Amino acid sequence: MPELPEVETVRRGLESRLIDATVADVVVRDRRLRWAVAADFEAKLRGQRIVAIERRSKYLLFRLTKGNGTEKSTLLAHLGMTGSFVVHAADSPLAIKTHDHVDVVLTGRRESLVLRYNDPRRFGSMHHFAGLDAAQPLLAHLGPEPLTDQLTGEYLYQHTRRRSVAIKQALMDNTLVVGVGNIYANESLFRAGIHPDRAANQVSLARYKRLVLEVKTVLTEAIAAGGSTLRDFVNTAGQPGYFQLDYFVYGRDGQPCKVCATPLKLMRHGGRATVFCSSCQR
Repeated sequence: MPELPEVETVRRGLESRLIDATVADVVVRDRRLRWAVAADFEAKLRGQRIVAIERRSKYLLFRLTKGNGTEKSTLLAHLGMTGSFVVHAADSPLAIKTHDHVDVVLTGRRESLVLRYNDPRRFGSMHHFAGLDAAQPLLAHLGPEPLTDQLTGEYLYQHTRRRSVAIKQALMDNTLVVGVGNIYANESLFRAGIHPDRAANQVSLARYKRLVLEVKTVLTEAIAAGGSTLRDFVNTAGQPGYFQLDYFVYGRDGQPCKVCATPLKLMRHGGRATVFCSSCQR
């Protein structure tokens, strides 16, 4: 599943090409995404101008205006497990591929564009809404963004005093902090030297400060590398990310630790694979 660095990579790619473009047309070929695309989705988007593209957790938020700019709304999109947005020039040959579910035709910039959404497993979603983000149920209960000053060691320490779950599970809880998915939780805990099975309420303040530093570093490095491509992920130009080349632990169970050469071990938390070094992580 695309995690925060992958979604941020997509956001930046879309922002560089779509700001101030206007939706001329919308074609929905298959409404059967994670939640069915609304029957009035096309009508609501036509004529909307894209004024900003933001990210909240793993959601993309296309900020829209219509008319004189007083009518504001948002297109909320999630890539699910296998979704991708790719931007094409509208005058280029655009053969329809299997799983090309939604096209958004855009005009008003130097060239006309088609924003195409492809999703083989259809676990992604698209919603149009007006009003405040806090009123949108998918966004209402999200924790702080990890790359902001809201996430500190003190914050994690205070909010885990009653949590006896494994620290890795706590780190992946979007109500505690958003966007630290399985890959980056593995990598951050390794760099912080924290065993992923340690109870969250048994991690000291000093170690939480170190963990927050490593979370921010890992995510920043992953964004700079264009995210990770393990199977399906591509950016808006159809290109893969490269952060997987720098993994210390994820996907490397049985291989020697890059720091101490101890064979890495595998366990599971909530059905998700956790790879760790029994020597480096305590």
